[in-house]
Amino acid sequence: MTPETYLLVVVAGVLTGIVGGLFGIGGGAILVPILVVGFDLPMHEAIAASIVTVIATSSATASVYVAKGYSNVRLGMSLEVMTTIGALFGGITANLLPGDVLKKIFAVFMIGVGILMWIKNTRPAKPRVIEGNAAITGSYFDEAENRQVNYSVKRLPLAMAISTFAGNISGLLGIGGGLIKVPVMNLACGIPMKASTATSNFMIGVTAVASAFIYFAHGNVNPYYTATAVLGVLIGSRLGAKLGMKIHSKVIIALFILLIFGVAARMYFS
Repeated sequence: MTPETYLLVVVAGVLTGIVGGLFGIGGGAILVPILVVGFDLPMHEAIAASIVTVIATSSATASVYVAKGYSNVRLGMSLEVMTTIGALFGGITANLLPGDVLKKIFAVFMIGVGILMWIKNTRPAKPRVIEGNAAITGSYFDEAENRQVNYSVKRLPLAMAISTFAGNISGLLGIGGGLIKVPVMNLACGIPMKASTATSNFMIGVTAVASAFIYFAHGNVNPYYTATAVLGVLIGSRLGAKLGMKIHSKVIIALFILLIFGVAARMYFS
């Protein structure tokens, strides 16, 4: 790697970390297209690098969110069991498919996620009420809105079932699974967006570890690009976590939806 390439990969890692920390998605939706399109890295190597950086994102952000009470640890541990099972099968499946097929899957999946995020962003906010028989509840102090937020977790079995699929997508595409779990927790389970992203950040590292060893075994981890990207991700993810607690996310979500559609189109037709 030339010094210029090294610097660009670090910058890409910082951007990935900020996005991952803000939205609890691990940042693979940003890093994989950058490595494939911008640096001509093979798809499987880009996915492997992304999975390793997801571990770094989770490690850097989880401590921040847990300390502030944003992460619902009980919910995260409940969902992670099924997510990890899905991730194991995803890592195996990915190494049986050619890179071009993975690009198409990745692009189509991102379009669907963008639509989900757009629907959530345009819906009017509803008051959060804790149900008396809720199995899991949570609360946190929202620094941006200067108020205490209380909520209850609804449809937990549905969330666990979809978490299996999210884990499979994580292992298959190297995106951390948060792109599915965050909308599901927010839309189906009635969890506030900030608690959803924080809980997702708590989980994605474990999910990534479950499939990372499969990519190591197949020799898909490029140490130069991976280590360089991790350096940037460690910096960006902590910044993203701190920003996520202090700012309103509607404008950022809207911009991120546009980014998703742009990247998806570029990946599909590349």
